[in-house]
Amino acid sequence: MAVTIEDLYRSYGVLADAKDNLSQHKDAYQVILDGVKSGPKEKRLAAQFIPKFFSSFPELADSAINAQLDLCEDEDVSIRRQAIKELPRFATGENILRVADILTQLLQTDDSAEFNQVNGALVSIFKIDAKGTLGGLFSQILQGEDIVRERAIKFLSTKLKTLPEDVMTKEMEDYVFAETKKVLEDVTGEEFVLLMRVVSGLRVLQTVNGRQQLVELVVEQAFLEQALNPADPDTVDRLLQCTRQALPLFSKNVHSTRFVTYFCEHVLPNLSALTSPVAELDIQLEVLKLLAEMSPYCGDMDKLEPNLNMLFTKLLEFMPVPPEEAENGENSASEEPKLQFSYVECLLFGFHQLGKKLPDFLIEKVDAERLKDFKIRLQYFARGLQVYIRQLRVALQGKSGDALKTDENKIKVVALKITNNINVLIKDLFHNPPSFKSTVSLSWKPIQKSEAVAPKRPSAEEMGPGGDGTKKPVSLQPRRDARQIYNPPSGKFSATIGNFTYEQRGSFRGGRGRGFGGRGNRSRGRIY
Repeated sequence: MAVTIEDLYRSYGVLADAKDNLSQHKDAYQVILDGVKSGPKEKRLAAQFIPKFFSSFPELADSAINAQLDLCEDEDVSIRRQAIKELPRFATGENILRVADILTQLLQTDDSAEFNQVNGALVSIFKIDAKGTLGGLFSQILQGEDIVRERAIKFLSTKLKTLPEDVMTKEMEDYVFAETKKVLEDVTGEEFVLLMRVVSGLRVLQTVNGRQQLVELVVEQAFLEQALNPADPDTVDRLLQCTRQALPLFSKNVHSTRFVTYFCEHVLPNLSALTSPVAELDIQLEVLKLLAEMSPYCGDMDKLEPNLNMLFTKLLEFMPVPPEEAENGENSASEEPKLQFSYVECLLFGFHQLGKKLPDFLIEKVDAERLKDFKIRLQYFARGLQVYIRQLRVALQGKSGDALKTDENKIKVVALKITNNINVLIKDLFHNPPSFKSTVSLSWKPIQKSEAVAPKRPSAEEMGPGGDGTKKPVSLQPRRDARQIYNPPSGKFSATIGNFTYEQRGSFRGGRGRGFGGRGNRSRGRIY
């Protein structure tokens, strides 16, 4: 016979009046448990009454939890919400792990209000027992269905950082790091990014040693011990995402040496063969930007000279030879070479940074003919640069505020930053012997207004080699009229010269094996 509203209230009254003799009224509590099999009104009452007396009947603990779980899966959303709201009251003693496991599985709901309620319940049991709650979350991340795993990881990435220090103690943070390392043995690209966000925010890892541990974690995922397959977009994607995650960790004490070495030895030789994982991504420029950003943090390198030589070789490829002159002194009819400023900025910056470690490279390690060729290209590039800088300054002169916020002017501002950076670096290389002392801020880094537009005559440093007011380098060729050698092509700078928010473009596709792999079918149904 189905339990009625009257039966539930009668049983509740018996238990409420029993006080210290609750355990003698097991039958009354069983009536409340049976209420989950009745109608909607009875179920709502049962959802409230079951947790109220739960702790007084340990022998019925499993039955009570299972009854509440039946309500958490009811077709009526109001009943589900009521049952979920009361779940934290079951989170006592050895039950905490099970309740956390249940709540984690309930994250798969598509009802937004219910989802928020589950999130709130998980946060509340964190304050009761952080380790037990983490145990339930990581259990589902490692063994649960894909949708549960995905949402549990997102929960950790957004909620852990909001918990106070008395909840997320050093012991708890160590536990999170240890469990995360287990999860990272088999993840997608998106999961990797989220999990790195989790561990990067742990206070226990905000030391030099902690940052080094995080770098080691990324190195393991990046497969730096393997040769690069440039034709495989998944392999390229993995490297890009791992490098992006490692970048914020590098410092003067946490070195980027292994990544820089890998880029020099495996990526630069295959630069033109790289397959982009995203259609709109300029993969060559993205790779060169990453290399440039890492290069200041490179430590001692075992193969410095060959790696520097690879950078030098690649730089030559992007610095064209001046076009031949006709007999009358005019340029021949052949098309003017294109000056690829964005690429050259990255390569020059990287070469400049590594060159500090071997300052005699251009003098002693490069043969005379090759060095002469390099300086001819460098001088040609520098002269073309001056033309473009002047045109950009004229175009931007007098503009400020909203006028600089148009797409066209934003591109010109960044273009001016790029060209000024190249000028400074070229000037250093024209010193005799070459100097590596100047510092520049990469163009895609935040730009200060004062350095973006300055409607004044360019300084000697900005003018670079051959500019007015500078000490001229040893002349290699007679200077020709800049107008004859370079006409800035239209559309030279595109929107891609700014920051490219690549890491948010989804996960690695169809990877296999350890790390970033397909995790197999985890559909197990309800396992609580």
